[in-house]
Amino acid sequence: MINVDGITFFYREERYIFEDFSMSIEKGDAWSIIGPSGCGKTTLLYLIAGLLKPAKGTIEIDGTRIDRPRKNTALILQDFGLLPWRTVRENIELGLRIRGIKEDHGVHMWLERLNIKDVAERYPHQLSGGQRQRTAIARALVLKPDLLLMDEPFSSLDAPTRENLQGLIIDLQKEQGLTVILVTGFNSDTCYPYHRGGCFYGQKDTPSELSTKQKSDYYRKP
Repeated sequence: MINVDGITFFYREERYIFEDFSMSIEKGDAWSIIGPSGCGKTTLLYLIAGLLKPAKGTIEIDGTRIDRPRKNTALILQDFGLLPWRTVRENIELGLRIRGIKEDHGVHMWLERLNIKDVAERYPHQLSGGQRQRTAIARALVLKPDLLLMDEPFSSLDAPTRENLQGLIIDLQKEQGLTVILVTGFNSDTCYPYHRGGCFYGQKDTPSELSTKQKSDYYRKP
């Protein structure tokens, strides 16, 4: 589904984030990519999402070159990206309204499915961390994406909430047939639900490289 072919990317010419970097991800796979702060994890998501463009090389999804945001790609940000002046329901509806869709289009179903129906009229500051994350997930999935990109989605959550949402994501991934890429630091967000794992490595001020392993080689949850 995703083919990253020989990309080079930098914010400053003296510091390359990626140089001749390639990777491939199959449709329906769930990936967890880990690495230290500043190694390029979030940059990779933004490149795949079409929010950034490589200086060289290409990124293709389903054979189409990506040079702008793609309709069927959803991105969940580390801080969830909820609008503080909109309710839970209005945040979930936001992408639909931007696309000119006025009907419910699954909003009520996702409120129920993610157990946030009872807080639908509350604002983000009135929610727990888990409820904010579920709202962000609902806002992404109501658009019916085939690719879900997640930037350290569980880093601010307590352990029970984190485990609950990890299980939810993999259940939704299987149920919806999603391709999922999650990036995170070296912590317990990392590997449990995902088919494959990758680890960015490299020294400071050198381009990132990616070492990948099957889930069974990388980490196994009892």
